[in-house]
Amino acid sequence: MNKFYKRFVFLILLVLVISGIVIYSTVDINTLQNLDKFQPWSIVLAVLAVSLGMFFDGSRLMHMVKISNEKITLYQAVQVVFGNYFLALLTPGATGGAVAQLMFLRHAGVPTGKATVLVIVRTLLSIFFLVLCMPFIFLHDEGILPGVSNTTLMGITLTAFVVILVIVIGARRGYLDYVVMKVTKGMKNQRRRKVFAFYRDTKCAISLLSKAPKCMLLVFAESGLNLLCIYAIVPCLLLGLGVTDADWYTVMGRMIFLNMLLYFTPTPGGSGVAEGGFVYLFSETVPAGTVGIIAVCWRLIAEYIPFLIGLYYTLTVFGRDFLNRQLNK
Repeated sequence: MNKFYKRFVFLILLVLVISGIVIYSTVDINTLQNLDKFQPWSIVLAVLAVSLGMFFDGSRLMHMVKISNEKITLYQAVQVVFGNYFLALLTPGATGGAVAQLMFLRHAGVPTGKATVLVIVRTLLSIFFLVLCMPFIFLHDEGILPGVSNTTLMGITLTAFVVILVIVIGARRGYLDYVVMKVTKGMKNQRRRKVFAFYRDTKCAISLLSKAPKCMLLVFAESGLNLLCIYAIVPCLLLGLGVTDADWYTVMGRMIFLNMLLYFTPTPGGSGVAEGGFVYLFSETVPAGTVGIIAVCWRLIAEYIPFLIGLYYTLTVFGRDFLNRQLNK
């Protein structure tokens, strides 16, 4: 069995085990009674929400490519989006997502250098949107993280925001060049070259962000709409369970907070952390005995179905042998 099949089988088993544990540990005597009230139309609504999110993701990518003086079709942009889901879930720490985006962008005719910059910009915009949302979440939702006050979380967020601004300004004006050279002085040549290449690509990404501010503002808005539509899966499912009096501000805020954490989890696609975090954050909002089931449904619609679509596109465009070579690198 080659490396691709080993990882694929391992992922399927991991997802099944985690999903089973989450559901088993959260069901109770009220589960069937509450599930009996579930309305199937909410599944359709959730799928529409994630589809709209994917559209905004593809649209922002097309606009970014246009800013870089290249051109791709909406279908090619969709391949990039779903390919990202596939390899991000197949590799630890979601590192494969960036590789998949580069693969599909190069296949669409975008030069490697520009493709690398576009991938970095795409990620930076998503994280920046989530960081901007954090203060509004912490001001509204007290005690979101156990043992850590919202004041502390607010301080961490504002510090991160300032650090991002310093990095952006420092890289844009060349102030960080000396710092990077100093930090990498004792590194091995191969690692040093990688650090320099990443720093160069980051500078190019920042330059692209400032190249067309009006267009980038549109891209940033599409980034936010993309994420909000995908996070809206959970409110859709809650409505299907008859939850109409929830604090939807808090629900969306907690989805944003949870997904921000998932950017930095070491497990494939955040598996385990996502389900556990969801159960903790929404156990009081979701009807008794259904929080684990809703967590698994959320992951199925938001991650696993896009993963399978990404698998189809990856095998169709590049073939099984090419994918296996990528995983063996």
